[in-house]
Amino acid sequence: MANPIQYTYDKRHLNNSEPNKFTEGHLQDGEMLINIGPQHPSTHGVLRLEVITDGEIITEVVPHLGYLHRCFEKHAENMPYNQTIPFVDRMDYLAAMNSEHAFAMGVEQMLGIADKIPARVEYIRVLVSELNRLASHFVAIGTYGLDIGAFTPFLWLMRDREHILRLLEWTCGARMLYNYIWVGGLFYDLPVGFEERTREFCQYLLPKMAEMEKLVIENKIFVERTANVGVLSRDLAINYGVSGPMLRASGLRYDLRRVDKYSVYPELDFDIPVGEGAMGTLGDCWDRTWVRVRECHESIRIIRQCLDRLQGDLKRTRDFDPRALVPKKIRPKKQDLYVRAENPKGELGFYFRADGKSDIPLRCKARSPCFVNLSVLSEISRGSMVADLIAIVGSLDMVLGEVDR
Repeated sequence: MANPIQYTYDKRHLNNSEPNKFTEGHLQDGEMLINIGPQHPSTHGVLRLEVITDGEIITEVVPHLGYLHRCFEKHAENMPYNQTIPFVDRMDYLAAMNSEHAFAMGVEQMLGIADKIPARVEYIRVLVSELNRLASHFVAIGTYGLDIGAFTPFLWLMRDREHILRLLEWTCGARMLYNYIWVGGLFYDLPVGFEERTREFCQYLLPKMAEMEKLVIENKIFVERTANVGVLSRDLAINYGVSGPMLRASGLRYDLRRVDKYSVYPELDFDIPVGEGAMGTLGDCWDRTWVRVRECHESIRIIRQCLDRLQGDLKRTRDFDPRALVPKKIRPKKQDLYVRAENPKGELGFYFRADGKSDIPLRCKARSPCFVNLSVLSEISRGSMVADLIAIVGSLDMVLGEVDR
């Protein structure tokens, strides 16, 4: 019998809800307490930084989180598993396909059907997830340019991201919140002509990527704003549970697509880029951007391999039904299960507790990469200039829908 879930109340937790952690009584001579943010349009008033400075040098940073009222975990604990997927989309709305993939894998493992999913379904899942990874990294790189004063890369990358959004909209009719990857299958097979159009897009994108690299990561101003700034050492990243491109930029070749070997990733050939400190110190803001750019190239390699299979031995047939294994009633046996996947921001994990009697989970806990990666902000900002704090926050690539609870 599973242990009951206990919630422990401690009135000291209320101290964390105070508007500021520090008061004037904590300040040393010459220090100043200021609030920064929300300065980025996508933070929606959710992230405020309480900063103590000595002149222009940062001595302490405390992130304060607000609420986007996503309430993902409570939604998941009040409705059947299959009806939760549209709410998964709303956590990291820039990478909804990747999040759907992780959630569906977890429920399929609980039902014992993970090994029965048709190969064509798995390849389509990886195809749309890698397209979404590209779109997410385009937003990360483009808006990062905006953060430090470069406008043109944002326009170029939003132009190319628009092609991806149109492809994904073609599959399911939704622009950003897809509800396309279902437990046991897919909402629908790829539309006729999707493979050909996606292959043309990859051919179009490669020269655009080369232009973007020259404009951004080789740009002298960009290098001077990001190299040797916000350095995250490998040991510190591991100790804080940092994952994804942030961890790999610090030099650790750790990617769940290779470590856990889920879906059809073991059948695909791709590299795991890591930071090298080529322009400054290993694990700085420049390395984090460079790793995301290299991952875009690897995603294109994966997409092309998926297209080869989907147009080859796994091509569409009249009798193929992507919903053949979609269960009408989802009622997993009594168990606890944790599943994780490599999302564009890092490790996205779901912990489920099923009581064996209901099609609604007793507990559904989400481990989101943005929330964990944000925890390291104070460590890598201490001692930096105030102007560099904006560059450091932008390099974290946060989506506050994942940070909110």
